[in-house]
Amino acid sequence: MQIENDHWLDQLKWNADGLVAAIAVDHKTNEILMQAWVNRQALQLSAEEGRAVYWSRSRNKLWRKGESSGHVQKLHEIRLDCDGDSLLYRVEQLGDIACHTGRRSCFYKRLDPTGWTDADPVLTPPEEIYRN
Repeated sequence: MQIENDHWLDQLKWNADGLVAAIAVDHKTNEILMQAWVNRQALQLSAEEGRAVYWSRSRNKLWRKGESSGHVQKLHEIRLDCDGDSLLYRVEQLGDIACHTGRRSCFYKRLDPTGWTDADPVLTPPEEIYRN
């Protein structure tokens, strides 16, 4: 989507590192798939390209979701919360896997009386997804 100017980016409350949280949800089911960070450039590229682009804090670079796994997030809508400091990406998760562990969602651990346990199965082992 081409937006006439970038004033919309100025309306966000970026943290001290120039980032805001972005939560990706399935656009049909509202299932929470993952949370990541975006900087100004990642958000602008997401809007322009129609796919989720994030900022990788560990690699210190832009990260187009699916660039190495093929599990692209096609962007349907971007929403901003009432405080202006959190985004909601409504996406179509291509390949049905959002998590680098090979699961549908990154939120696969559940707190049980014994601690954190894996509540959701691996759909595709990571070594089959990331062959490079």
